[in-house]
Amino acid sequence: MTPRPANHLLLALGAMFMQQTFISLGKSLPAVIAPAIIADLNLVPAWIGIYFGITAVAALFSQLGCGSFIVRYGALRMSQVALVLLAVGVALLTFGNPIILILSAIVAGGGAAVSTPTSSHLLSRCSPPQYLPLVFSIKQTAVPAGLLIAGIFAPQFTEWAGWRTTMLICAGSCVAFAIMLEPLRKTFDDDRVPTRTFKLSDFKSTLNVVMATPRLRALSLACLAFNGAQTVITAYFVVYLTTIGYTPVAAGFMFSIAVAVAIPGRILWGWISSRHVSPRVVMAGLSLGMAGSAVLLALCDAGWPALIVGMVSCLISVTALSWHGVLLAEAANASPDDMRGGVTGGVLAFGQIGALALPIMYSGLLETTGSYGIGFIVCGIPALFVGIQLLRQR
Repeated sequence: MTPRPANHLLLALGAMFMQQTFISLGKSLPAVIAPAIIADLNLVPAWIGIYFGITAVAALFSQLGCGSFIVRYGALRMSQVALVLLAVGVALLTFGNPIILILSAIVAGGGAAVSTPTSSHLLSRCSPPQYLPLVFSIKQTAVPAGLLIAGIFAPQFTEWAGWRTTMLICAGSCVAFAIMLEPLRKTFDDDRVPTRTFKLSDFKSTLNVVMATPRLRALSLACLAFNGAQTVITAYFVVYLTTIGYTPVAAGFMFSIAVAVAIPGRILWGWISSRHVSPRVVMAGLSLGMAGSAVLLALCDAGWPALIVGMVSCLISVTALSWHGVLLAEAANASPDDMRGGVTGGVLAFGQIGALALPIMYSGLLETTGSYGIGFIVCGIPALFVGIQLLRQR
């Protein structure tokens, strides 16, 4: 694949950063304002895990099958599609009907999942391979940026105007930005192949490439553990804090402060991986830190000072919310040039397995034990094993 001119890198990075920010905002919104949704619709807290489990199933199939669509229509066009589908899914949630909730999770999860493979495909054409960890990490800071916006503004908007209005504002913003991306399509979608068609065998082909390459196979297992832990923590963090004495607004503010730390954290890990330390060693350290921070979160209770809870939250942020750029860059570098979007999607599909299995496991533990903490500890165990394995394979 022919690299883009160097002067396109900042433009591409800016566009993909904003795209990921809106995607992150829309994906995290149901979790951030979950207390209001649960109270209004008379749902049980375990509903959160079920909702995000369904989004993970939709994302799994979407990421495995998106490669041909990226090649045919272009990465920028598929970025626009991802934004519009997420907007539709978020808007559907406002109906409040149980069947519509399932449809919302499928549309939002499947649509949003395409955003990362598309941005990986586009940015890998603009950046030298040795700097991909840094470039991808900068782009991936958009995820905590979106979470930060959600944590600060969503609870306030929900108190003022209701959770449905908050959802609809988010949906409208995603559509508006998708339209704003249109002028860039001629610049960045010039590599598309209009004759490329989608086949069901594309799922198998993508899996074969991932599983046949040891480096990609190891990254897939890491992605499974990392994404699962991140999904559980993101989905339950705000609700958990409300059970130990925090108001929804205070819990959302704590969440936003913690997430803000992931922005410099991601850049730091990307810079270290690009210049100083092997990405595998960095990921091993993040794995162990992730497992340890999950245990500390489980130990938090109403007697802990807010400062200590904030420090634990920041540790979670720089581990469970800061691994993406390093892992995605490794996946892109290990992929064939003409399959970077699709193969990255294949690696991420394993992450969706984690995002499906761990929230469901957490929901089951919560229903069985009534304890939020036990679930956090159990969901950190896969990251512990991945960290040990990565250190052994150095």
